[in-house]
Amino acid sequence: MNYAQARLLRILVPLQIGSNLLIKSSGESTSRHAQQQRTPSARMSFLLCLALMLVCLPVNSLAQPAALTPPQLDQLVAHIALYPDPLLAQVLTASTYWSEIPEAAAWADAHSYLKGDALAQAIQADHLQWDPSILALLPFPSVLDMMARDPAWTEQLGNAVLTQHPDVMDAVQRMRQRARSYGYLTTNGYINVIANGGYIQILPVNPDVLYVPYYDPLVVFAPPRPGFAIAGAIRFGPAITIGAVFGGWGWWLGSGFGWPAHTILIDRRPWGRVWVDRAEYIHPYVHPWVRPVGPRVETHRLRR
Repeated sequence: MNYAQARLLRILVPLQIGSNLLIKSSGESTSRHAQQQRTPSARMSFLLCLALMLVCLPVNSLAQPAALTPPQLDQLVAHIALYPDPLLAQVLTASTYWSEIPEAAAWADAHSYLKGDALAQAIQADHLQWDPSILALLPFPSVLDMMARDPAWTEQLGNAVLTQHPDVMDAVQRMRQRARSYGYLTTNGYINVIANGGYIQILPVNPDVLYVPYYDPLVVFAPPRPGFAIAGAIRFGPAITIGAVFGGWGWWLGSGFGWPAHTILIDRRPWGRVWVDRAEYIHPYVHPWVRPVGPRVETHRLRR
């Protein structure tokens, strides 16, 4: 039994009982002939109409997921808390469209040989219909693959972003503070680690070039063992260049966070998608992606 059916049952059963009581009460004050005119078919027609109305209620009426506790949120963000701010902002927003990620991950894997402008042109030529927040991650196939391989985690992250994104941001800061206090999170040739006003920013050394960090949360968020080489705990993938051609998917003015205000920024504009407006929310990109008319197509040769 799904949620809508369960809700329907909780409402229809009392109505059925109330309907029977109404007939019994009315029978005590009217003639036997009038009571006989209240047929079961009329009662069932009313209940059927009510059932159709309830089943067809919009998705926004479904119950909001229960809020996660700080320890649960810490565990939820542990694998991504040390991502550079621009990439992390895109991951959080894309997770709110979690159902689109598996197909996007497959496309990114099949086209991983494309880089830079060639990749951006392929995205446009193939008429990809996913949300711009998903398209923004196509240059990062390893990130999409990580999200696609654990759909339950991705959905939970997306729901947390929709319902309690300030708490999600606080969890990211707690994990960053922990990794920095143990000596793992430091400035290097890939990232600048900036601690200011009680918040830690992780910014790429070159704003147009990002590196995906790889680390074991069980290592970097715990005190180092004696003799352990702290410097090797966080590794970085190959350079990924994000040029102006990706501007239509939120990279034009940069993505990141307004940490004190607990704001997710895409194109330096606040991301305001929440649980109640998730069905119709459209982020105001500076150069919005205009989806082409017609179905998705494959216009170039695939390679493996």
